[in-house]
Amino acid sequence: MLDMIFLSGVAMAQGTAAKGPSTFEMLIMPIGFLIIMYFLIIRPQQKKAKDQANLVQSLKTGEEVVTSGGLIGRIKSVADTFVTVELAPNANVKVLKSHIASYTKPKEPVVAVPQKAK
Repeated sequence: MLDMIFLSGVAMAQGTAAKGPSTFEMLIMPIGFLIIMYFLIIRPQQKKAKDQANLVQSLKTGEEVVTSGGLIGRIKSVADTFVTVELAPNANVKVLKSHIASYTKPKEPVVAVPQKAK
């Protein structure tokens, strides 16, 4: 801080104005921060929202799911905006589709394992 005051005082004494940073130099830092924010914050949130939308669209009866409240149950029926989840025999709960957090077991692709010849 004192250096800036001293240098501007020297420049005034010499009759020349102190030269500041160019517009390009001033814009590099904010643009860099925006790029970093995009890759660390915005992009992962968009991916998570897309994955949640795909999960909600792919809900089917008979699948075991976890709600955002932590309840685990099997889907009995699917409607437009909600699903009916069976938590225990004869204990059904209606849950909004958007509150289905995940499947209890992640879906894995079925891979055929070749049989060994005897």
